[in-house]
Amino acid sequence: MINLVTEHTVLAVVVGSRAYGLDGPSSDHDRRGVYAAPTRLFWRLDKPPTHLDGPADEQFSWEIERFCTLALQANPTVLEVLWSPLVERITSDGERLRATRRAFLSRRVAETYGSYARDQLRRVAARRARTGETNHKQAMHMIRLLLAGAHVLRTGEVLVDVSPLRERLLAVRRGDLPWESVTAWVDELLEDLAAATAATTLPVSPDRAAVDELLCSVRERGLR
Repeated sequence: MINLVTEHTVLAVVVGSRAYGLDGPSSDHDRRGVYAAPTRLFWRLDKPPTHLDGPADEQFSWEIERFCTLALQANPTVLEVLWSPLVERITSDGERLRATRRAFLSRRVAETYGSYARDQLRRVAARRARTGETNHKQAMHMIRLLLAGAHVLRTGEVLVDVSPLRERLLAVRRGDLPWESVTAWVDELLEDLAAATAATTLPVSPDRAAVDELLCSVRERGLR
């Protein structure tokens, strides 16, 4: 089934530290992609897989329908794929997918980005209470998610490249900032997320009709 990735990928991007502008010389190339399984495969009893690992290291891909479902739920990891500045492969269907990306956005991003960040904060705090150790990398990504959440609520664009804050974020990852300074920044960002939520002009619900139209057109072309 790996040929679904090698032969039918419509969009392949780099995410992670390299896309965030937080990479170093030894940073991984975290690759994410979207493939469109040929339509006839869905006529079989055994359906094509909804996601696949590989073939490269640190590579993960979703079938386009599963990808759209997750994006409609405002999954931050999935939405990043549509806004990554590091595009390695894109087809005409990939171009259409990226052109439709704002249809996936809704006020639900306030909940998902905030929930992801708060969950990471709880995990970091629990580990500190249990062991006295701090997962500084997790703390950095918690802050990055809060920054990205407020940004998308205000602008309708998913923030991927956070290089303007590179030094401050890397200081968090290295553990150079006192934990009290980290939590103070988190509190500030949570307040900003709440303000952005109150002022956002994003719709209450995503544009499912536009996504349906995109998916149907992909399936029609998949019959050729």
